[in-house]
Parts: sequence; structure tokens; C-alpha cells
Amino acid sequence: MMTAIALDDEPPALKVIQHFCSKIDTVSLEKTFTQPKEALTYLKKYPIDLLFLDIQMPSLSGLDFYRMLNQEALIIFTTAHSEYAVEGFNLNAVDYLLKPFTWERFKQAIAKAEVLFEAKKKGRKETPQYIFIRADYSLIKINLADILYIEGLDDYIRIFQTDNTQVVARMTMKSILDKLPAAHFIRVHRSYIVSINHLSQIRNKTIFLGDKEIPVSRSYEADLLRLFDSE
Repeated sequence: MMTAIALDDEPPALKVIQHFCSKIDTVSLEKTFTQPKEALTYLKKYPIDLLFLDIQMPSLSGLDFYRMLNQEALIIFTTAHSEYAVEGFNLNAVDYLLKPFTWERFKQAIAKAEVLFEAKKKGRKETPQYIFIRADYSLIKINLADILYIEGLDDYIRIFQTDNTQVVARMTMKSILDKLPAAHFIRVHRSYIVSINHLSQIRNKTIFLGDKEIPVSRSYEADLLRLFDSE
């Protein structure tokens, strides 16, 4: 059974979640909260498996709340605002329930959580297949398998892809690295993040991605060597 809590600044919304959870025997809703600070205090003491999280709250957005968590709980976002959907999924949420959601829609979200919960128990972690990047006044979907490497340019990044196309976006190297699965991407230089899957060889502090050569700086060399020592 998955232990869960719900955070929403609207008590009626919490009552709906309570009612629906009471009809499902795979979820134990331990507590509900209207204040993010109280929920964070609770989570520091009592880890949970699943979190129902409203996005638009007056004191702290659900997206910011999610980023503050220091545990890997499954997240189902709940909100009345559809414009947050892409960002919610980009944070690897289990599902995104648009209020007012039905019992059938709620069951679908729980079914997804159950699959991920079972996989997590067996030591498997679901890896995202793509990310969304805001560039050129649009949200651009980028398949992770297509990324060769990423170059940092002051406040911008340039994503180089296998089809020789590039995407330039205004964001930091740390921000893009946080979106990427650590098992498949590694930072090797202040200005470079590389795809481990596309790496062909390492020689003389240089990484080869096909015919492209990427330097490895001294400050990141140990992390790179440790990655392959653990293979």
C-alpha cells in the first residue's frame, strides 16, 4: 500500500481527494494540509510514497514545493489551471489532474502511480524519455536519446542533437543538468555536459562523441572516472 498526503489551499478539493482515496485499497491517505510549511514539516518526519499536490497556492507554488522536497515521492499534481501541465510533466510527475476531475480520471492517475511504485520497490526507476525546453517563445520537446552534448554560453545553453540541429535556450547549466537523468548525462567541464550513451572514447582528458572532441576539466575529471570505475 502507498502512503500518501495531500496539499491544497482549498479544503473542498482535499475532501474530494479524501473521498476518492477512501474507495481505493492501495492508497492510505495519512494526512491533508492547506499550508505548505506544515506539509514540509510533516514530510521531514514521515516519508511518504505519494503526494497529491496543488500547483497554484498563495504562499508557495506546488512546483516550488516539489523542488524543495528531499525525498523521492511520487507526485500527482492537481490544479484548475491547464497552462501548468507541461511544466508538471517536465518534473516527471506521475499525472496531472485538472480540476474538477472525475472518479474515473482519479483512478487512472492512481493506476499509473501503482505501476511506478511497484517498479520502484523492485529497484527499477522510470527514466524520462524527453524534456521540454523553452526557446524562441515556444516549448520545444527534445528526446533525450537525441542529445549529443550541451554547451554553456554565459546565461544560455546550446543543445546539440544527433541530426545536427541545435536548440538555444536561456537557462543555466545547473538548470538543464537538473532535468537530465544522471545515469545518462554527466558534466565534464564548466561549459559542457555530454551524453554517456553517445560517448565513443576518452583519451588524454578528451571525450570523443563521433568526430566531436569535448575537453574534460580537472575539476570534473574525478566524477567522470568514478562513473566508469563503477561499471
